[in-house]
Amino acid sequence: MTSNLTLLVLIGVLTACGVYLILERAVSKMMLGMILFGNAVNLLILTVGGPDGDPPIGATDDRAHEGMADPLAQAMVLTAIVITMGFAAFVLALAYRSYILTTTDDVQNEPSDAEVAARRDREDLED
Repeated sequence: MTSNLTLLVLIGVLTACGVYLILERAVSKMMLGMILFGNAVNLLILTVGGPDGDPPIGATDDRAHEGMADPLAQAMVLTAIVITMGFAAFVLALAYRSYILTTTDDVQNEPSDAEVAARRDREDLED
């Protein structure tokens, strides 16, 4: 019971740190936030997958299925790890290209977004 509570607290901390980093303006911090968030989701999948059990292969009797670990959660986490590494490589390539072109890692506001925000502020003042 305490190990599940510890894992849930760790999942909450990883999720909070990941969301905070995703909201930053630097591409490298956004990528680190996505990795932390992905790790939190992987831990959540493993926690929800059930308690530890025997390996799913090598069972010799019919009652062996009762104490067997669920291999689906492990397969989903392995797939998520591969997808996260591919995503991280793609974002690193984008960050490198952005740094070469602009010599900064920060994401700038789009001029049209600034116009929409200014128009919304004017409409709020008129109401």
